[in-house]
Amino acid sequence: MAPEAAARPTRAELRLAAREQSRAQRRGAARAATRTALLRVALPSVAALGVAGAAAVTVVQERDGRVPTQVSAADAPDDTAGAAARQAVAAGDQPQASRGDARQPLAGAQPTEAPTAPPAAEPAPEPVKPKVVMPVARHGLGELFGEAGTHWANRHTGIDFPVDGGSQVMAVADGTIRTQWNPFYGYMSILKMSDGTEAWYCHLRAYKIRKGPVKQGDVIAFVGSSGNSTGPHLHFEIRPAGSGPVDPLPWFLANGLDPR
Repeated sequence: MAPEAAARPTRAELRLAAREQSRAQRRGAARAATRTALLRVALPSVAALGVAGAAAVTVVQERDGRVPTQVSAADAPDDTAGAAARQAVAAGDQPQASRGDARQPLAGAQPTEAPTAPPAAEPAPEPVKPKVVMPVARHGLGELFGEAGTHWANRHTGIDFPVDGGSQVMAVADGTIRTQWNPFYGYMSILKMSDGTEAWYCHLRAYKIRKGPVKQGDVIAFVGSSGNSTGPHLHFEIRPAGSGPVDPLPWFLANGLDPR
């Protein structure tokens, strides 16, 4: 009898066999790639360990006083890091400073304190301007405040400066001038100061400033003998704000002036 013909594989079996073969090929390729990568990593590591070991042996031999074994150029790997390590050992095994090490100041380089500059000389203080000035240039008084006499209805309401006719009359302080005529006082200039105090200048010959602001020491009029007067002189009164006449002499003295 003729032998039975071998059963032919089906298409499904053929596809399964092809898949198994493809999987086996991929597994083999993965294993081969893994071995290659491991070899690439291991070989440089072994070389580096060899260089480090050689450097260590050299250091130990030099410290023990033994001559290190020479290594031929063919046996020594071309490693830049190992060469740098050997150069450091040959230079005396001195440690190199790193960026993290504290910098030691150089001797004599410490900054010295700047010399202290002498204090600047203070400017000389300006002379203090007196609060008031004299109404006329010449000192000396005639009739005083409160005196009785035939020339006044009651008592003398100011002080008299017996100066020549035409003498200059000055503003005793900053203020505002106004002028007027009075049958008893004659031609008058009245200076009103910032605190309301008024200075009355009487028996004048003429005005230089009839009205408006004036400064201390400005010439405002000229001495005369107008009104109820027996001769050239300046009758001067001080009248605080809202008050009648007061003695001008204490007022002058309180401002540092003595008109006597």
